Amino acid sequence: MSRRRRAAVLLLSAFLLLAGAGQARAAGYRYWSFWERDGDHWTYATQGPSLARPADGDVQGFRFAVSEDSADATRPRGDAGFADICAKTPARAGAKRVALVLDFGTAADAPSGETPPARRVACARVAPDATTAEALASVAEPLRYDTNALLCAIAGYPQKGCGEQVAAKGAGSDAGTSDDDGGGPSVGLLAGGAAIVLLAAAGVWQARRRG
Repeated sequence: MSRRRRAAVLLLSAFLLLAGAGQARAAGYRYWSFWERDGDHWTYATQGPSLARPADGDVQGFRFAVSEDSADATRPRGDAGFADICAKTPARAGAKRVALVLDFGTAADAPSGETPPARRVACARVAPDATTAEALASVAEPLRYDTNALLCAIAGYPQKGCGEQVAAKGAGSDAGTSDDDGGGPSVGLLAGGAAIVLLAAAGVWQARRRG
């Protein structure tokens, strides 16, 4: 392969790299994620709300947002603990109390034509063997599920849709578990691609001189 042709191929590869980087994080899913409070931190739940059985005094949260996957999911906002949320719900024999944080997300993540309700907290007092789904139903109806038992709506929000694929996170969306905004390629990747483009362009120029 001639020097000129090799340089042209390198230049084309560089442009393809940058084009692909712009699409690498271009899609996500709009859904309710489920979280458990561990001390001062939120951790992504390992079971769905219909299977999880919280203990008395547990704090659990739900957050509506656009996320690529569980590693990118956005945590519920606020730092209220069990003592704050359940302060007005006294303990009762034969029942347990579960503190719930319901974060309906931001306008950037809302479906078209819908406005997210304000974040709220609730203390569910339910039977000792109740699941999180049952605790949630006691304080935030109506709930909506799809045919695969995926939680689609809490307190009627959103009115329609369920885990649909959407474009990348909006600029107003809160940060998730990572430091980047999830809206495009990293600075380092762009810089590296730009360097390849410059090198390729230099190669083309030199090949033309020698040709």
